[in-house]
Amino acid sequence: MEHAFRQKVFYSDTDAYGVVWHGNYLRWLEMGRVYLCEKFGLYLKELENQDIVMPVREMNIKYKISAKLDDIITVRTKIADITKAYIVFHQIIADENEEKTYIDATFKVVAIHKDGTLYRSLPEQFEKMVKKSALAPV
Repeated sequence: MEHAFRQKVFYSDTDAYGVVWHGNYLRWLEMGRVYLCEKFGLYLKELENQDIVMPVREMNIKYKISAKLDDIITVRTKIADITKAYIVFHQIIADENEEKTYIDATFKVVAIHKDGTLYRSLPEQFEKMVKKSALAPV
């Protein structure tokens, strides 16, 4: 299962050189992960109310080319791996026709309690994600 959405690049997304400022890609990538979690029925506010917070532990981002003002980008997100301890999201930001890739990224996300302590394994709320993603847990 994956999620994709389109986003127009606005003037406020660009830097002095007229290209997307690198930090804005992170915002769109986070949106993609949140939308995918919601597709699995996992809503961040509800998880937080259940003492589950999902911070990014690692990220690997390859900036290939820059998006520019008025470009329409496509943000595509899927699960690359799930273990008992973490989820790895693979994300691509491409042009609207998905012919050019701007960003190729992976994010490793863990589950922690609100006090900052790590869950020894992903809470049961994530079983649905494991089953629907067609990935067997390690």
